[in-house]
Amino acid sequence: MLVGIMTDTHENMENIRKAVDFFNKKGVELVLHCGDIISPITFKEFDRLNCRMELVFGNNDGERVFLVQRFREKGTFHVPGWESKLDNKKFIMMHEPVGVEALAESQKYNYIIYGHTHLQDIRKIGKSLIINIGETGGWLNEISTIGILDTVKDEVKVITL
Repeated sequence: MLVGIMTDTHENMENIRKAVDFFNKKGVELVLHCGDIISPITFKEFDRLNCRMELVFGNNDGERVFLVQRFREKGTFHVPGWESKLDNKKFIMMHEPVGVEALAESQKYNYIIYGHTHLQDIRKIGKSLIINIGETGGWLNEISTIGILDTVKDEVKVITL
């Protein structure tokens, strides 16, 4: 299964458009957004995705009620995080990296995915792959990144937009 990963888009419509185009071209089956979308206006671009989304709220997300309403047919927002089993792999996603080390040490999850820091963090602890692709918005580090997780190969690739 190919899973698209993005975080901290911070309403950068151009980068959201580029990410959506890339995910559609690669045929991802699901996109995970680790928070800080910011406002419902971004749905205009996210609606072009050819797959569903799972999303978590970030500390900067406003208009949460309207975000949930706008995205309701494209994806689901989760508070404080999202857990699921897909392709026989256990996922957990959150915005802030609270407890990432403990989650990895528990070996309960194959993929621990987070955002918030705007810094890349890709590492493996036992069977757990920790993934922070950096920032899709590119406002803080001037580097806009997304990720593609291949659950069959058990690897993630970070793509610079």
